[in-house]
Amino acid sequence: MNLKNVFENNKEWIKNKLSEDSSYFDKLGSGQNPELLFIGCSDSRVTAEELMGLGPGDVFVHRNIANMFIGTDLNAMSVLEYAVCHLKVKDVVVCGHYGCGGVKAAMQSADLGILNPWLRSIRDVYRLHNKELNAIENEGEKYNRLIELNVQEQCVNLIKTAVIQKAIRDRELVVHGWVFDIHSGKLIDLKIDFEKILDEIREIYHLD
Repeated sequence: MNLKNVFENNKEWIKNKLSEDSSYFDKLGSGQNPELLFIGCSDSRVTAEELMGLGPGDVFVHRNIANMFIGTDLNAMSVLEYAVCHLKVKDVVVCGHYGCGGVKAAMQSADLGILNPWLRSIRDVYRLHNKELNAIENEGEKYNRLIELNVQEQCVNLIKTAVIQKAIRDRELVVHGWVFDIHSGKLIDLKIDFEKILDEIREIYHLD
């Protein structure tokens, strides 16, 4: 990529959009009404709208290393509050991806400086599921399973919040856990059984 070409690319993009729809930017400027909040990884190979076949205005997006949702992260909580309470999204998706560098780094014992506290949350996922993960002998399969379990735990973290619980009760908002297979391009719904997972912790995390 040559940064000098970015603005030329932008001009070409504008030209193409206007040739398809002369009022494209008028519509874009009139506001947003997305039905989906997408929480994904910052990995440059994973583009939220493109992999779902959607465009500007269709998805409210939050991205960080390894698609984490941590309740003490003011940035993530602000995105969630705005998306759920103001934009009234109907679905919230946590989408991980195979080949995630953040998850792979968390599996190693190296000191990664400022990344340590962030990756510690992924290591906590490993600790919670170490019996299942340690039973997997193939390292590649173990890596992929940790990626899936990390998505699951971030979904659980979402469901622990008052914002999500209220939206589920009041208007049947749905939380989903997906994985993007970077090698095939496929989106995979993990079909996580949240009722089963939350049954044991509902007494602790349920908020009126």
